Amino acid sequence: MIEVRTLEPADTESLEDFFRRVPEEDRAFFKEDVFDPATLDRWAADHRSRRLLALESGHVRGYVAVVPGIGLSDHVGEIRVVVDPAHRRRGLGRGLARRGLLEALGLGLRKVVVEASADQEATIALFRRIGFEAEGILAGHVRDRAGGFHDLVVLAHQVDATWAELATAGITDEMGGGS
Repeated sequence: MIEVRTLEPADTESLEDFFRRVPEEDRAFFKEDVFDPATLDRWAADHRSRRLLALESGHVRGYVAVVPGIGLSDHVGEIRVVVDPAHRRRGLGRGLARRGLLEALGLGLRKVVVEASADQEATIALFRRIGFEAEGILAGHVRDRAGGFHDLVVLAHQVDATWAELATAGITDEMGGGS
């Protein structure tokens, strides 16, 4: 049974262990040094963002972060999802992506973005299935640790449209209202 809960300061060691299980080629695209204890401590203390762990028998199997205020845009947030390689293709990533989107709604964000390498086709497809649309491709934008260049795909979800659909379905009250 998978439990999803908020990252706590006591979780930083198990989160670091989780990131060590993520393949190097996936970690090449991380924006921050997940092996720097100061990074994980900062995440655990950050009350503006929502950082959640998917736990099974006390072990981290997945991670989702919703980070608001990207750049100069306080109405925009970013979702980041990472799943343990041994637990991929089981729906955990989809569940965490959906949970991240709900957290973004709860934070009052108006737009949510996801960045993925163009060769991460499964990730792109997952987010497209939950309403994200491609907004742009940045050619050669990311350099991996081996020096190779990769195109970056930016996907976006317009939150107001989501609330309108939820209101039409009559379920916004269950999610804390609307915009």
